[in-house]
Amino acid sequence: MTIKKNEIACKLCGNIIESTHRHDFKYCLCGEVFVDGGLDYLRRGANWNDNIMELSVYDDDDAT
Repeated sequence: MTIKKNEIACKLCGNIIESTHRHDFKYCLCGEVFVDGGLDYLRRGANWNDNIMELSVYDDDDAT
């Protein structure tokens, strides 16, 4: 998988956050969700995972 954009939105506050480089750990404005990993890996978390809206863009290199 090749990550083109590592981005999520918080369903509580509506804030869109993007991690642009490795270890670029960011919280949304209300502190409910976070994103990390830049273009190296996808890491996200939340107090309630239902509050994460996935917005990342990637190519599935394994597709045939």
